[in-house]
Amino acid sequence: MPKSMTGFGRGESAQYDRRFKVEIKAVNHRYSDFTIKMPRFLNSLEDRIRRRLAEDIARGKVDVWIQFESFAQKDVKVNLNLNIADAFVEALAGLSNRYEFGKLSAIPTLELLAKNPDVMNLDRFDSALSTESDMLEIWETLSEALEIALAQFNQMRNAEGNAAVTDIRNKRDMAQHLVDQITERAPLALEAQEIRLRERLDEILQRFEQKPDETRLISEIAILADKSCISEELTRLQSHFSQLSAMLKEDDAIGRKLDFLVQELNREANTIGSKSADIGITTLAVELKSIIEKMREQVQNIE
Repeated sequence: MPKSMTGFGRGESAQYDRRFKVEIKAVNHRYSDFTIKMPRFLNSLEDRIRRRLAEDIARGKVDVWIQFESFAQKDVKVNLNLNIADAFVEALAGLSNRYEFGKLSAIPTLELLAKNPDVMNLDRFDSALSTESDMLEIWETLSEALEIALAQFNQMRNAEGNAAVTDIRNKRDMAQHLVDQITERAPLALEAQEIRLRERLDEILQRFEQKPDETRLISEIAILADKSCISEELTRLQSHFSQLSAMLKEDDAIGRKLDFLVQELNREANTIGSKSADIGITTLAVELKSIIEKMREQVQNIE
């Protein structure tokens, strides 16, 4: 069953003193476009995440948010730059000697060093992927949260896709009914037009003394009538309706094919409206175009 391009899913997983929260949101888009927002230290996993998303999502503007919490002591590391610390203490000692402040006090000096980000900085989570074992644990927890979010996301897309397909089928049936009415009316409308053309030509030719060639007259009427014939358009519409029914049974991403097919439906409806001189057929063609446009609005949401 075709899926909708819009959906939302949230997943959470906690293992190894770590917790991941994943949110997925998607809206309509002509192509596949993934935006992943996550902590910088997880950048090495982005390609793996994209490949997993692409397995389930063929088209749409998809935003993914990944949050990470760690309660593992090994994930947090304090880095010290001892060279800068030595230079800093040496500079302080130089100041103390120069201005005769006496021997440096250990506590104030230590506090000054600790406040200097060049001397001491917190390596938050960058060490979480330092070993192969850590990498496996991180991915196991993250992928579990991702799968939960994807399952919820796909469930919503399936539900919306089912609703959209049901609505498209209903509108297809309505459009089919209108086409049947046009098909039934077309021969009578064409016959009436031929009569009108003959009467009009007779009226014009009465002004001339010489009677026109009957064969030529019939030929000209046939040419004019053929320009108003809509049988080919009606045949193509029936074919398009059959293709539409078949497509709606497919499980693949059919949004682009549906969009093209609905454009063809609209083209044929436009041609019928412009070619026919029958007011009844013109009215039915306008109704047909309106239904096709509503159908197209639903098709725009199909993956």
